[in-house]
Amino acid sequence: MQYQAKVLLAFGEAISGNREIRDWLMQNGFPELALTCHAIQLDESARSWLMSNQHPHLMAMVSGAEGNPQAVQWLQKFGFNYLKDVALGADNDDEAIKRLIKAQQREWAGIALKIRSVKNQIERDNNDIHKISRR
Repeated sequence: MQYQAKVLLAFGEAISGNREIRDWLMQNGFPELALTCHAIQLDESARSWLMSNQHPHLMAMVSGAEGNPQAVQWLQKFGFNYLKDVALGADNDDEAIKRLIKAQQREWAGIALKIRSVKNQIERDNNDIHKISRR
């Protein structure tokens, strides 16, 4: 899985909600990255697309970021070590971020932090909805 640094930076911006960049990824040969942005936002059709189009590693990264230990184990088993650390880092593991930086994978570390931010906001929003519905 090799992407140029500028593509990874664009991916990070798309994760953070930049729709123009997400659309650019979709139209310029990186639909898997654009759809990963949707998968992070809990879009089931994007999740299915990733699995059906030879990108289970990206779906495992998303699932691992959501706290699924089997997804993290799968990434490690099949040699997706950077994605394993992205998933762990996105799931609030600061040691995983440090490992990515130490391995000179700053772009992936940044992606992990952007996924963390989005994931944590989704969780906060979801918790707020549950608090309101219990009243």
